[in-house]
Amino acid sequence: MTRRSSDSPAPSKTARKAAPRPPCGPDFGREAALLSAGARHVAGIDEAGRGPLAGPVVAAAVILDPARMPNGLNDSKKLVMEERERLFAEILASACVGFASASALEIDRFNIRGATLLAMRRALQALGQQPCHVLVDGRDLPPRLSCPGTAVISGDALSLSIAAASIVAKVARDRMMRRACPAYDGYGFSRHMGYGTAEHLAAIERLGPCPIHRLSFRPLRADLLDAAE
Repeated sequence: MTRRSSDSPAPSKTARKAAPRPPCGPDFGREAALLSAGARHVAGIDEAGRGPLAGPVVAAAVILDPARMPNGLNDSKKLVMEERERLFAEILASACVGFASASALEIDRFNIRGATLLAMRRALQALGQQPCHVLVDGRDLPPRLSCPGTAVISGDALSLSIAAASIVAKVARDRMMRRACPAYDGYGFSRHMGYGTAEHLAAIERLGPCPIHRLSFRPLRADLLDAAE
């Protein structure tokens, strides 16, 4: 047995702490526990597009097949566009998927939280199968769910089903914004997807808002209030 000599310094509290665990990706543990408890289908739900100044918020619901899960599933924010596009196609080919959106008008009417929950409920209704339980990214569950659910903070980094939903929602929304770009020329939606980049803010200053801008968001709301005074 190795002994510490009397003149060796005692290890500090910092030294005695366990080394930090390397970050790991999402897993199927929550889903497996629910399936073992008797659930036939477990869906993950996530959204994309809470923060932009323009465009819809898009939500997706995904029921993964445990025997056919695509390799490389992860939080969409940790994937490059090419990886998201590949996984989007593989998820659609191997899983049960539903996705839906809430428009900029609905965001202005219900606020972004309410519109996000509305899009999530619509995505769940768009699934071809009825899940027995849903795992929802974030702190909130959509109201009037047709099955029990669990809110999972940072769920896209913890649950494979939620990670898959984050990929579907992100790719679907990006495609919507790219399709909107020619209809609203001059804003550059295909480059910034509606986020408040310098290019986008300059276009709003130059052209004013268009029909897919969220007029309840700053700086659009502040500009409208200033114009009304």
